[in-house]
This record gives sequence, C-alpha cells and structure tokens, in this order.
Amino acid sequence: MPKIKAITFDLWDTIIHDDSDEPKRKAAGRPTKKEERRELVHRYLSKHGQISREAVDRVYDTADAAFNKVWKELHVTWSVAERLSIVLRGLGSELPEMEFGELTRLHEEMELEIRPDIIPGVKEALEQLHGKYRLGVISDAIFTPGRALRQILSDAGILGMFEVFIFSDETGRSKPAAESFLSAAEAFGIRPRELVHIGDREHNDVDGPHGVGARAVLCTAVIDRRGDATKADAVFGDYRNLPDIIAKLDR
Repeated sequence: MPKIKAITFDLWDTIIHDDSDEPKRKAAGRPTKKEERRELVHRYLSKHGQISREAVDRVYDTADAAFNKVWKELHVTWSVAERLSIVLRGLGSELPEMEFGELTRLHEEMELEIRPDIIPGVKEALEQLHGKYRLGVISDAIFTPGRALRQILSDAGILGMFEVFIFSDETGRSKPAAESFLSAAEAFGIRPRELVHIGDREHNDVDGPHGVGARAVLCTAVIDRRGDATKADAVFGDYRNLPDIIAKLDR
C-alpha cells in the first residue's frame, strides 16, 4: 500500500459523542431533542390556527421515516428546510417565510445551545497526527448542518487542525457514497489509496472508503458496532492508541 498522506474523520460517535447532550437537557428541565423539535413545529403552527399535537407527531414521524430511507438507501441527505417543508405539506399548513426560517434555524442550532461532548483524547491525538498527515472531516449532517458542526469544532479548539470538510448537507450525498470519499481525496490532491478514513459504522465508515480503495479504521470509543466481525484495517477504542495505529498502517 502507498504511504498515508491524509486522514479523514467521521464526527458523530467518532469525534463528537452523539446524544451526550441529552443528560444535560434533562438536567436543565428540557425535553429530548426529538420531543423539542415536535414542540417547535406545534408552537409555530398554533400561532396561525388550531392544530393537534398528535397530528404534528404523526406527520413528523412519517417525514423522519422517509428521510431515513432516502439517507440510508439512496445516500442522499435532505436539508432541515426540506424536511420541515415535507412536514408542513403533510399537515396541509404553511408558515410565513420569516417564521419558517426561524423554525429551521432553531432545529439546526439545537446542538449549539446545549452542546454534545468531544470524546476524551481526541484533541491530543489530533495534535500528534497534525503536521505528519493532512486531516479532514467526512460527516453526515442529520439535523445539525456543516456550519454549526464547524462551530462545535471551533469552540472545542480543534477546527484549525482540519483542512478539508465534506458535510452531507453541503454536498447532498452521504456515506457510504463513493463521492464522499473521492471528493475528500480530490480536495487533498491525493489518490484515494493514500487516504485513511476513521469512523464508527461498518457500512458507512469501512465499506465506504474500502469501495474507493482507501483504508478504514473503526472507532469504538463510544459504541462498538462491529457485531461478529469487521473488515476494518484496524480498530481502536481509546484515542491514545490512534497515533500508533496510523503509524503501523503507514509502515
């Protein structure tokens, strides 16, 4: 294999501990994110007429199911605005443009208001890898868009270590689509075989990069999704071990 020139990272459960904000929300007396999204839609629509919360929940759940099918099977990520438009159409409702924009923003910035945690050891590992390798991010954006994810990384003091960002809400394509990894390699100006991708999901973060000839490292720092086996080139559960793993792969 050729020498490694660049490393890309998934974000959720690889750099950012997904749903680590939920206990913080509970401690602050706030509903879960899922519940608050539905409350927001009901609150905004209720300004313009009577609508039941049960109807909002039913249509929102249906829109979520449609999103998940398109995301997982077609590898396309609808924006939050697109998802909310589907919800409103399903309810036979609409909002003034300014209110719709505000409702969209509140969805997109929910994880900026109460932040999820960065996984322990991430910053130290990145500091060791930065300079030896070029670093990037390849991440699906489900509700929190790339602009807000950049803010989370910036406030954690690690944004500047990355030079390439492939966010699905900005590209329209999600992992494991080949375009996600080929776009990163092109942005770095390298061959896909010179890229290593790190993530927590076998299908997205191992099969995806392998499909374009890149290597893959499975992160189990938050959750071990391997099942019985993995095709990853390496596996780690502690970020202190990552620099050595990369060094071994590079040899």
